[in-house]
Amino acid sequence: MDIYSEFASIYDDLMKDFDYEKWFHYIEEIFEKYEKRPRSILEMACGTGNLSYFLGEKGYKLTCFDLSSDMLSRAYEKLRSYKNIKILKQDMTDFSFENSFDAIVSVCDSINYISDIEKLYKTFHNVWKHLDDGGIFIFDINSYHKLKNIIGHNTFIEDREEVFYTWQNYFDDSSNICNFYLSFFYSRDGRTYKRFDEEHRQRAYRVEEVVDSLEKAGFNHIDYYAAFGFDRPEEDTERINFVAIK
Repeated sequence: MDIYSEFASIYDDLMKDFDYEKWFHYIEEIFEKYEKRPRSILEMACGTGNLSYFLGEKGYKLTCFDLSSDMLSRAYEKLRSYKNIKILKQDMTDFSFENSFDAIVSVCDSINYISDIEKLYKTFHNVWKHLDDGGIFIFDINSYHKLKNIIGHNTFIEDREEVFYTWQNYFDDSSNICNFYLSFFYSRDGRTYKRFDEEHRQRAYRVEEVVDSLEKAGFNHIDYYAAFGFDRPEEDTERINFVAIK
């Protein structure tokens, strides 16, 4: 089931306040810090191509993929004029390419959608196989603290000009899964509203679990930071960025 089938139509409206350009510059800062000058980049779970746009604009040879056809169709509209960008449909937990890459990136807590620790390892090992020697893997997660204590068991309501939505959440302590139940009402003409409902699940991972899976996958240089800087995460850090070198 494509969990973004309806959501894709309003995703960019909801993410207008999200600074993907800042995220792009942070990735470039990481490249500089680790003395990497990648030419080819693979972006996993690219969504509607908001980060992909900045990577493509900079001139990187970019391959990006997502599992949602609806999200990819919107990405294509943004990126089709870029000859240095290839857009494909693939599964983050089971992707396959004939070529390898200088860098692989994934942003906006996409890794949290991998709800099984074995699939997390499988994904990381697949990343390792698709990286050139010395290649860099950059990704972030919603922290355990954020999913359990900030999102979990809380309800959020937002009323925007074209979209009204409720977001109810439940955190399962036995599985470390946070279940999101969202109801959207949106209008394109300001008079009639369409409702649709979405259910999403994210796994809360502790830093140690992520590092262990990266090590088992073959990575031996692993760092993690409180995004969007280079300080160690604190107990209440909400987003953690990982860097792993092959």
